[in-house]
Amino acid sequence: MNRQDYDRYVEAFNARDYDAVFDFYGPNPRMAFFGVEITTREQLREFYTFLHTYVRETVRVERFAHSDNLTAVEGIVRVEGIADLTPEELKARNLDEFFPIRKGEVQEMRQYIHYHLKDGKIESVGCAIVP
Repeated sequence: MNRQDYDRYVEAFNARDYDAVFDFYGPNPRMAFFGVEITTREQLREFYTFLHTYVRETVRVERFAHSDNLTAVEGIVRVEGIADLTPEELKARNLDEFFPIRKGEVQEMRQYIHYHLKDGKIESVGCAIVP
């Protein structure tokens, strides 16, 4: 996944085109982040449809590196509340590692994201927030 491919991936993500996002993934992907694990197109759509009901999330890439089997990104993930996402709602969905956010509030987080690749497709994703 070169930079042009990744830019198309982020563009699809920022546009909430979950099918286009999932098309970058191989047949048995594994995304694991903040207590969430996604392995199917439907899980990806369900999770992000829920989350993006409450927040507008965008990714801004600051550093990018890639090889045949890894794409590594450092960037800022900006989350803007478009509806109140309460601790109770997060708890009901077992999203204990996510932060509540109120409508109008903005959270920006520096993240390191690693995409493990196989045959040019994403096989797994992991990320960490940097304080």
